[in-house]
Amino acid sequence: LGVIGRNGSGKTTLLNIISGITTPTTGQLTVKGKVSALITLGAGFHPELTGEENIYLNGTILGMTIKEIRHKLEGIIDFCQLNDFIDAPLRTYSAGMQMRLGFAVAIHVDFDILLIDEIFYVGDISFQQKCLDKMNELRRQGKTIILVSQSLNLIKEFCDETILLDE
Repeated sequence: LGVIGRNGSGKTTLLNIISGITTPTTGQLTVKGKVSALITLGAGFHPELTGEENIYLNGTILGMTIKEIRHKLEGIIDFCQLNDFIDAPLRTYSAGMQMRLGFAVAIHVDFDILLIDEIFYVGDISFQQKCLDKMNELRRQGKTIILVSQSLNLIKEFCDETILLDE
């Protein structure tokens, strides 16, 4: 599902409500399934911890057990391609490196619904393609992906349905 709209239309707020970060001021929302979210760059990370320590921190926040994280750690590190930097503090990572780490953790959670906000375009072109390939694989597995983007080309290419938020 693609979500589009002008800045300030409520796209990120909608994702925050779906993820349980925020509650709606009126009405209600029912979510059926486990949610994994990549909404705000750096959310669930601590700048003084290493990349590996942040995998444990973020994975735990997203509902993974320590045992699950240990089991998936190598796959997470391999996916984000940050092997040479995984022991460095996150404060030394570029925005693109943080996005790689966040995306890698989010897709390794056993989720039903994946929420992705604009930050998808922080990384380099080859990693963006790797992420799109992974998202297509997840779609084929029957996972629900809700993608917020200003890129109408991305929305057209990836989404079966799109909603426009206005005011």
